[in-house]
Amino acid sequence: MTMNLKPVPSAVSPIPLLVGIATVIVYAYLFLHAESQGAVIGLLVAACVLIVVLSRTGWIARAGDAAEANPGVLDWGAVAAVVILAIALHGEHFALLMLATVMIYITVGLSLNLQFGYCGVVNFAGAAFFGIGSYTAATLATHTALPHLLIMLIAGCLAALIGSLLILPVLRTRGHYAALVTIAFGILFKTFLEVNDTLGGPQGLKIPGMKIFGWVLNDNIEIGDIEISFYLNYVLVSLVLCVIAFVLVRRLERSWVGLSMDAVRLDEVGAATFGVDIARWKISAFTLGNLLTGIAGALYGLMTGFVAPNNFTFGDSLILVSIVILGGLGNPWGLLPATAIVLLLPEKLQFIQEYRLLLYAVLVILILLFRPEGLLPRKIRVYFPGRSS
Repeated sequence: MTMNLKPVPSAVSPIPLLVGIATVIVYAYLFLHAESQGAVIGLLVAACVLIVVLSRTGWIARAGDAAEANPGVLDWGAVAAVVILAIALHGEHFALLMLATVMIYITVGLSLNLQFGYCGVVNFAGAAFFGIGSYTAATLATHTALPHLLIMLIAGCLAALIGSLLILPVLRTRGHYAALVTIAFGILFKTFLEVNDTLGGPQGLKIPGMKIFGWVLNDNIEIGDIEISFYLNYVLVSLVLCVIAFVLVRRLERSWVGLSMDAVRLDEVGAATFGVDIARWKISAFTLGNLLTGIAGALYGLMTGFVAPNNFTFGDSLILVSIVILGGLGNPWGLLPATAIVLLLPEKLQFIQEYRLLLYAVLVILILLFRPEGLLPRKIRVYFPGRSS
């Protein structure tokens, strides 16, 4: 009896990955620190040239292989990159605000990935559930003495509860009709906020600063003669939330739960034939995704100190969808560059702020034409990664 043994692959050095992470840190610092339009445009041109050169020399491919072979290095490297950037930008309010916002939007992108990246449940009302979290935090933080961490959890649960009701008509429809249900909900939510004087109407509501166990996040940090922006506090909190969401979504994807969701997304009829409960997994994905979105919305509201209906329009929902499509459906790592591109470009390039939706539409069209699977496509699922024969 003979055995077919495959050679054990040699370890891949993480050095290309570490060099890539260091390069991203330096570039992100320069980009966030840049103030003049000329410097921003110059950095964008330099990035395009650098990507082309590294791609042709094969360095990007080697860094990708190193990331795949050393997932722990990639995970901790990403966390370390955010911490290093936050420390380097410790005194710059706007840069830290944008960094925290990117972390929060990545969390929302993870929830949308869970919904229609894994399970195939279309959701064009992401901004509405984000707004539910923000308005819940505004109401509870203003009128109650509940701890703000508990308020964030309540906001997420309320978004999940409303989402569990919205999923009922979605289950009765498919394709474009299911998308229309979520679009209608998003539009109705904004209209409800505008006509509801209790929630501030069109003017919105103010929200007190966040407190965690007596730690006031809206106070600047003073270490000797060095004054650190209070937005650094929100960067750290948003980073913790993003890491928790990332670990949760990745664990679900790699489990039998993710396998069932993949089956539902790929072929509902086939999955139902083999006993997969279609409704159960759609409800689970939609509810859990909205839970994460609501928590992220609550943190965003507490960080900005103000919420208004114009922050949660259907256009904002399209921005969230464009981030997921741009990054690559089903790939959490694709959300990092996609979110940075979609959020930071309009803020740094002032002359295109009024044409943000046009920019996002062009980006989505270009991606669909040249990279239909996104910047970082999701790899084929490996069911038994530990097997070598």
